[in-house]
Amino acid sequence: FFFHLHASRRIFQPQRSKMSPSNSNQYHRRHSSSTYSLAAAAMFASAATRSAAAYSLGLGKSAFVPSAGTGRVAAAASRSASTTSGAFSRTPTMYADAGQAEVILVGCGAPNRGMGWYHAVQMLDKKCPSASLDFIVEPWFMGPGGEGPGGPEFKEWQAESEAKYGVKFATSLEDLPPPAAPRLALISGRTADNPHLLTESIAHGAKCIYLEKPGAPTVTELQQMATEAEDAGVEVLMGYNKNVCKYVRKTREFAETVPGSHVTFVSNNAYENTPESLGECFERNAEGMLKNMAIHELALLVSFYDVSVDNIESVTADKEFSSMQTLPGPSGKEYTDFDKIKFTIKTKTGKEVSVAADRCGGTDSYATVSDASGEEAFRYYMPDDEDKKLVEELTAQYPTAMPYFFTQDPDYITVKERVAKHTVDGEPADGIATIGIAVETLKVAEYLTPILQEQLK
Repeated sequence: FFFHLHASRRIFQPQRSKMSPSNSNQYHRRHSSSTYSLAAAAMFASAATRSAAAYSLGLGKSAFVPSAGTGRVAAAASRSASTTSGAFSRTPTMYADAGQAEVILVGCGAPNRGMGWYHAVQMLDKKCPSASLDFIVEPWFMGPGGEGPGGPEFKEWQAESEAKYGVKFATSLEDLPPPAAPRLALISGRTADNPHLLTESIAHGAKCIYLEKPGAPTVTELQQMATEAEDAGVEVLMGYNKNVCKYVRKTREFAETVPGSHVTFVSNNAYENTPESLGECFERNAEGMLKNMAIHELALLVSFYDVSVDNIESVTADKEFSSMQTLPGPSGKEYTDFDKIKFTIKTKTGKEVSVAADRCGGTDSYATVSDASGEEAFRYYMPDDEDKKLVEELTAQYPTAMPYFFTQDPDYITVKERVAKHTVDGEPADGIATIGIAVETLKVAEYLTPILQEQLK
């Protein structure tokens, strides 16, 4: 039976060519029909074999129960065949519907701490209408990290999510079925893992990839990823949410009205100012602050202020504000990084802009505009008064989560929704940074880091 089943999967597996909106329904029907045929074949297997076949088909263990007979096989297959939104039976609350991207979250992380986890929470709560979170791939907490810190909490959240939403969890992209709708891979794993995760996402049918910052550990690796995706015809868009932030837009608009204006972008996190807290932060974000926390601000500089390695005339650290430490992480290994940094860049084309970032500065980010005399003329916070009520509500709902999730909540939603909609209809994802922007941003981060380190010695 299994020989014929897997042979049939190869025969009926749809081609993973790029889909246009016009042929996506045809794709759904073809894939659904193939699964119906496989499910019908499974009716002749033993009860034990039917259960294994159900898992292989993605129908779930409950689709084949010995006491229920073979009727459920046909019923599950019929439900899949009758819908244009996916060949694999899922609960009614979670599957890609018409006009939605089938999202795979690759790298979830720990509940209340991982950025991937918060992406999942937003999609499962249906905050992004064009995104259906159908699969979560988490190799660490479903593997060797399952019994370590965060492991039990992940297992509890996994069980709740499976029961409530029907989302499927896996340890590898290889465990997933072929796409049943335009597939979007949201990669939010460790930066060091991103290159091979992108390769695997392309191999397993992703039409578009949402890549979390900074994308890769080095410029060389990110350039290779960009080339690989381009050769495969897969678009890669970046999770630089501050490119679409309200405070950034309002700051830029105000600065245009002030002759000789100077803009400073300020980013804060709320880590405890202790060696233990910062050491854990340094180890978990081993790529360093400029490639991690402050990379969003560098992306703004690349996107809107003509900053590039070739166009930087000078960079000057604010030594009074800035601090660099060497601290041991939980593993005992020591890491050197900025716990706070402020610097000003002047470009060869005459632009000047500043960035400040503080790991222990609180929950608010903001931007200021100074006039030609250096007097502050404008300041806009994230969150603003309009968004503070939302932050209070989310803090009450997730009291132990990282506070910066809540201040940027609307922007995370905006980026995911635009990328998911783009995956489905092909229309431009307005304001979303491309992997090309990410390459230039990472070049700037690599260029600035040793210069600023040297200035702070």
